Amino acid sequence: MNIKITKAICDSSARRLRGLMESRELSPVELLESCIQRIEAVNPQVNAIVATCYDRARNEAQIAEQQFKNKHNLAPLTGLPVGIKDLANTQGLRTTFGSTLYANNIPDFDDRCVQQLRAAGAIIVGKTNTPEFGTGSETNNKVYGPTRNPHALEYSTGGSSGGSAAALATGMLPLCHGTDTGGSLRNPAAWCGVVGFRPTPGLVSSTSRNLNYSNFSVHGPMARNVRDTALMMSGLVGYDNHDPMSNIGPRDDFQSLDDIDLLSLRVACSEDLGIAPMDDGIRATFRAFAKRVEPEFHCFEHCDPELSNARDIFWVLRCVSFLANHQQRYQEHASVLSEHIIANIEQGLSMGLADVAKAERQWAQLYRDFETYFENFDLLITPTNMIPPFLHSEGIAKSINGVVMENYMDASLIRSALTLTGHPIISIPCGVDPSGLPFGIQVVGPRHGDHFLLSAAAALETVINTLTHAPTEDLTH
Repeated sequence: MNIKITKAICDSSARRLRGLMESRELSPVELLESCIQRIEAVNPQVNAIVATCYDRARNEAQIAEQQFKNKHNLAPLTGLPVGIKDLANTQGLRTTFGSTLYANNIPDFDDRCVQQLRAAGAIIVGKTNTPEFGTGSETNNKVYGPTRNPHALEYSTGGSSGGSAAALATGMLPLCHGTDTGGSLRNPAAWCGVVGFRPTPGLVSSTSRNLNYSNFSVHGPMARNVRDTALMMSGLVGYDNHDPMSNIGPRDDFQSLDDIDLLSLRVACSEDLGIAPMDDGIRATFRAFAKRVEPEFHCFEHCDPELSNARDIFWVLRCVSFLANHQQRYQEHASVLSEHIIANIEQGLSMGLADVAKAERQWAQLYRDFETYFENFDLLITPTNMIPPFLHSEGIAKSINGVVMENYMDASLIRSALTLTGHPIISIPCGVDPSGLPFGIQVVGPRHGDHFLLSAAAALETVINTLTHAPTEDLTH
């Protein structure tokens, strides 16, 4: 890391912290102050936390201390400090969506996901940075500026949950909230060396979407390891009849995970999903990982799913989503909106119903094909990103290995194609890439198999931690 950090209690895992508070070896007040001290010391360099509510958090920490003392009203996240991505409304706490249009917005309500976290005992400490309305793989906006990668400050954290990823990587907070459309939980998690989990759509309720039935945007947890991610997931799940997607699929107890024997699992491995241009260094790093981890599974087959239309499907339906969410803003405030939002809106306005119908029809076929493909596997593993982190000064990649990116989402195809499947996906750290910056893999589980995926990912994480700390031969050739 570029940043010097003296280890403190805030660097401990969320599960350990929760246990220490329950045994009363640690006070929620002490934990919160440790997080605040870290934020004050490190955030000026990283710019991950963009708004805080310390007074309310301190009051809630004192309440949590009494709850632990009396062993009363204890919930899964009681006493744990949490950051909320600045795309979710938070009562009394500045919420800008990364847009100058909302620079002074202080909501008088919490969005559903924030309500769920508070009900689970979480102490909301502040908001984490995001690009304007979560658009783009670079966490930067005109309100707060860029979030810097703590492993190399001149590089990007990715996006759009880059503030949450950087806050976790620097120990500012043990748990953070994020959202994911084309990979916004997964991309920054990989580039910052933390975990990001995209749940099956509908498992975490949302009352803010403007399209009733869509796989696209989901809320999800981020943490420094898989088991902490699952713990936070226990505070996010919940039914809400105002969300037509809500309560789809089984609801499991995410506080505890199953012991999974990796040797019982059938795994598909794909370097590029058959469609994504990959940086040579990323491909070599993933290939080396796959060679080392293959013996850990019952079956490990290099097999690409049929996703040949995914790029065009995703772009058309993303434009539909942007018209639903931002067309009025574009008509009234185009001069202050980011270029990415304008590009999506204008592309959408140039399309017709026939384009949308074609994309929907192809999406239906893609979904059926992927379900057939997944009948033969328990998991699919791919790289999380197509490129290593880019410099702030250069921005999102315009080409990869000579392949020109036609729009800003093309460099996210390894993630956005999987969004279309509706399957849960987790990104977990897996060492470093040739540039020395964090490298991550995506693990895809069966639709509605969120608990199984987290359990399997926890087992794989243990293997990865062993492999990445063991001497290795050169397997990149």
